[in-house]
Amino acid sequence: MRVLITGAAGFLGSHLVDRFLRDGHAVVGMDNFITGSKDNLRHLDDCADFEFLEQDVSKFIEVEGELDGILHFASPASPIDYLELPIQTLKVGSLGTHNALGLAKAKGARFFLASTSEVYGDPSVHPQPETYWGNVNPIGPRGVYDEAKRFAEAMTMAYHRYHGLDTRIVRIFNTYGPRMRPGDGRVVSNFIVQALQGKPLTVYGDGSQTRSFCYVDDLIEGIYRLFQDGGADPVNIGNDGEFTVSELAEMVVGLVGGDSKIVIEPLPVDDPRQRRPDLSVARRMLGWGPTITLEEGLGKTIHYFREVVAP
Repeated sequence: MRVLITGAAGFLGSHLVDRFLRDGHAVVGMDNFITGSKDNLRHLDDCADFEFLEQDVSKFIEVEGELDGILHFASPASPIDYLELPIQTLKVGSLGTHNALGLAKAKGARFFLASTSEVYGDPSVHPQPETYWGNVNPIGPRGVYDEAKRFAEAMTMAYHRYHGLDTRIVRIFNTYGPRMRPGDGRVVSNFIVQALQGKPLTVYGDGSQTRSFCYVDDLIEGIYRLFQDGGADPVNIGNDGEFTVSELAEMVVGLVGGDSKIVIEPLPVDDPRQRRPDLSVARRMLGWGPTITLEEGLGKTIHYFREVVAP
């Protein structure tokens, strides 16, 4: 196949590029580096099967030649990014998704949307199945990301129903691993960087809120299978192990070593109290489930951050 991956220089996008190349496919990467990094793709400089286009997907896009798939991963995806870039986040979820869908229709390509567990908001159903419609504050500060992705899902389903486009939607739960940005504001990278630098770990709220953390290799395998064998309805991909934020902080301190303390700060507006995927659909449809434990995945991630973060 020959596929286009938008957001190719990002954390997840760059790992997805590697996965398709590893299976012998040709990949066109697209990114405007608003949050992505050229370093994430530098190892592909001499790869004959990879080509790169520096472009904002929110503007009209065109790719020469045939495409078998378009995987739309372009978007700010961490709170610090989409709170600093609210308009760009809304535009890439709306205009960017529309442009990518239009290109998929023109090329007769399969379209794959990277959506998010944030569409569930602060959930009143736990764990969250794909049938849950969510509890989202559309005018809150997080709404720029939540609603951008909800709109992107609606647009994708409209193209599927109205134009008969072959589409997939993945709802991604908290993911971590190598190539995360040290200052991206996500809880795993925050804790690891703070611990490596001997600083206090910042826990927001009382630390009892829960998250489910999926190592990036597990997530990419689930996404790859969904692209190949899934259907049009959204599918949760993540890890259904559930940990409190305080438990995560203590585990990071234990793995890094040192004597970093934990400090408490106020909980951000609309921060979800709990988040865990119901993976029944992914297990049944794709024969997929996470295999890497949180302790193992954190160990791999800490090893990566030791190389990129100054103590």
